[in-house]
Amino acid sequence: MKTDHVIDVLIVGAGPSGTALAIDLVRRGLDVRVVDKAPQAFAGSRAKGVQPRSLEVLHDLGALDDVLAGGTRYPLLGVHLGPLAVPWRMFPHKRATPDVPYPNTWLVPQFRTDRALHARLELLHGGAEFGRELVELAQDADTALAKVAGPDGVEEIAARCVVGADGGSSQVRKQLGIGFVGSTDESDRILIVDATVSGLSRDRWHLWPGRGGRLVGACPLPGGDLFQWIIRLAPDEEPSLDRDEITARIRSHTRNRRIQLHDIRWTSVFRPNIRLAEHYGRGRVLLAGDAAHVHTPAGAQGLNTGMQDAYNLGWKLGQVLAGADPRLLDTYEAERQPVAAGVLGLSTEKWAGIAKLDPSSMKRGKDEQQLALTYYGGPLAPADGDRTGTLRVGDRAPDAELLGPDGTRLRLFDAFRGPHFTALAHGPAAARAVEHLDWPTTGARLKKITVNTGGAADRVAFSDSANTLQRAYGLTGDTLLLIRPDGYLGHIATRDFLTTTQTAAQAMTPPARSRTMSQESRTMSRNSRPSTGAGATE
Repeated sequence: MKTDHVIDVLIVGAGPSGTALAIDLVRRGLDVRVVDKAPQAFAGSRAKGVQPRSLEVLHDLGALDDVLAGGTRYPLLGVHLGPLAVPWRMFPHKRATPDVPYPNTWLVPQFRTDRALHARLELLHGGAEFGRELVELAQDADTALAKVAGPDGVEEIAARCVVGADGGSSQVRKQLGIGFVGSTDESDRILIVDATVSGLSRDRWHLWPGRGGRLVGACPLPGGDLFQWIIRLAPDEEPSLDRDEITARIRSHTRNRRIQLHDIRWTSVFRPNIRLAEHYGRGRVLLAGDAAHVHTPAGAQGLNTGMQDAYNLGWKLGQVLAGADPRLLDTYEAERQPVAAGVLGLSTEKWAGIAKLDPSSMKRGKDEQQLALTYYGGPLAPADGDRTGTLRVGDRAPDAELLGPDGTRLRLFDAFRGPHFTALAHGPAAARAVEHLDWPTTGARLKKITVNTGGAADRVAFSDSANTLQRAYGLTGDTLLLIRPDGYLGHIATRDFLTTTQTAAQAMTPPARSRTMSQESRTMSRNSRPSTGAGATE
């Protein structure tokens, strides 16, 4: 396809997944556009639970403060059984630790998460383009060409890559002809209503069970006087969207005549879908978020899984567009599709149990929080690699607090923050090795941190005076750790530091000065402008 201007990436869909991806790509210096067929950003509460791992992602992307300011910890669940209301703690409330700074699931309506991400994108880039719908998509070996309809007609946008983050009914997925395997139960429907309410306390997430799983729930949304109402409908029930009729429906179920809905802000009829895309892309076009997987609402997994898709994909796209082997993009599906499959199973089981008031289905723990998610055993995390006392390659890299020679404290997550890799060298032998790493001059930069070197390195070294690094990372001797830009361990070396780390890096970076760019990488970059995301070793 011959076109006058080719951007780096076109993202279709401006929800949390698409916007998080755009932020990550823009900070890599890529030329990105985000289009969405909706006239404006999403205005409902729908996905309201942001998990601890996603809070870490938001910290890296620069949107965390707004999300925290717009939410709170989850309240107790109040299960109404006749005249009694039984308190139930759905989410354990945990204290922050040096390795897990955000231990609690955060209750924040989706529109506020969207708002925080869009504000960050606008600061970096200029924002998403609403009212623009993808109508046609084609690609060849060099370029993807999208036809996008907007107020001024149809525009052709040429891009080196396209990412469909356009929801469960994804037009991008349909254009690719990728199957969406699973089921949709048309008889299992939920009416969701965001409304101001009187006659109901805001210190509980209220739940009124009913026969056959016909429950009604009301969750107080932080930052105002809104509740999110969830009304599970009978198979043949036609829900009214009239305020007085919804109020009457709620009063009938709850037997509480004091409840009164006032201002209704948003409504939706939701059908739990359980579907997974057969592939996460084809050629220069990839899928992320609900375009690749849809879940039941139980466990607050959909938004979080989608945002972490974007976080996994962003650095890989940036690296390939900077000249890395295009096979790096194959690892996106290989790493993220099994995660989505596991989430589908978890959320489906929880959803079925909630209807039966199964106590285990109303509990939330480490599986939902996604801190234990690992890519161990995948294409970038071989099972035969070195490990520490607590970590394997592919595991999440924990936070820790280090101390500089001048007494300055460094939080490890602050050091990780940004589009770079991090080489973390613990001990004098690892520190000497990290100085000789041959790092490419294009693509993501490398930040080097040396700890407890005993003065063996020329660089200023930090100390682990409180042993937070050694405890969280299970370090007992000299160790060189390569942290991927998405905060997962890309390599662990406890011996032969330089050679093994250099080899691991080659699968994730463009060729270094001593190597020749592959034919595949030349093909990927043939029709593009020079990347402004080139970096050097720090």
